[in-house]
Formats: sequence, C-alpha cells, structure tokens
Amino acid sequence: MTMTSSSTAATRGPVDHEVRDQIVAAATEHFSRYGYEKTAVSDLAKAVGFSKAYIYKFFESKQAIGEMICANCLQDIETEVRGAVAQAGQPAEKLRRLFKSITEASLRLFSQDRKLYEIAASAATEQWQAVLTYEEHVKGLLADILREGRQSGDFERKTPLDETVVAVYLVMRPLMNPLLLQYSLDYTADAPAHLSSLVLRSLSP
Repeated sequence: MTMTSSSTAATRGPVDHEVRDQIVAAATEHFSRYGYEKTAVSDLAKAVGFSKAYIYKFFESKQAIGEMICANCLQDIETEVRGAVAQAGQPAEKLRRLFKSITEASLRLFSQDRKLYEIAASAATEQWQAVLTYEEHVKGLLADILREGRQSGDFERKTPLDETVVAVYLVMRPLMNPLLLQYSLDYTADAPAHLSSLVLRSLSP
C-alpha cells in the first residue's frame, strides 16, 4: 500500500505533470519563505510566469496546492517508515521501529521549516484528504504488524484486530500529528521506546 502524491480533490484540468510540478515547486518555496497564509495564488503565478487563471486550470484553490505539498511530505514519511519497519525481523521489533521511525520522520519534516509547518497544521486541523489517506496507510501498516504477531504467537488474539489497531494508533498519534507533536518535543527522544514497550506488554498473549 503506497500513497500517491496527489488526491482527486487537489488537482484539475490538463494532465501536464511538468506544469503541475513547477507550480508546486514555486508554492513550496513561497510558503517556506512567506508562510502559507500570507502567500496568494497571484504570488505563485508571478513566480512561475503564468497567469493566475492558468494556475486555476490545474488547481482549484490555494488549499489544493497545499494539499499536494502535504501529500508529498507525508509520502516521504511513509516511505521512510516502511523502509525502517522492513529492516526488522520479529513483529515486536517491527512495532518498535514503527514508533521510532514515524516520530523521527515527523519531527524532521514538520520542524525543519516553521513556515511549511503552517500547511501541516492546517492539514491536520481541517483533515485534508492527504492526511486521511496517510492515516489509513499507517493503520494498514500497523494492522499488518499486529496480524503477523498474532500468527507467530507473539501477540494476543482475543481482542478484535480492528479494535487493537485503533487503540495502538491512538497511542502513536501524539508522535505523528503536527498539532500534538509540538507539545511533546521534550519527550520525543524517549517516548517512542517507552510507549512501544507499554504497547508490547499489553499485546502479550
């Protein structure tokens, strides 16, 4: 399961990926420099040498452009997390890797640029489609790990799988949601290990 770099709601008009990429690149630079709220579509139009109307042929709004940037960032996180989990052997270690890698990747991408953080905050607050897709992918990865642990006998099987996925995801959520993560910065060094250990104890057969 992988996430595409755009959602249906984010793009429109001609299928010209080069132009879309130009617009997204210009938007990323402007948002990084001036902030998401202070950047207008007309600013982006000047940066890429297009008219404002032409940009609207590809994106229906500034939020749609922000959604694509957000989707790209979340795809980077997902790729990194899946790579880290794949390197682990046993289900318990995979779960630990999931907690650790998703925290580190989220911290890096959400904290590197305070201006771009505005996009992440808006996406989380308004539940943009890119965020919903990402969350479903994380839950899917978590379900795979839990299922593997149940099959190997490492994890308990009495609790319905979907219920366990939701419970563990809620434990992880403060480490991956930008709105919550900003209040947990003092604990992110140790939190993944402590929380994953707590979860693993609860999953013991």
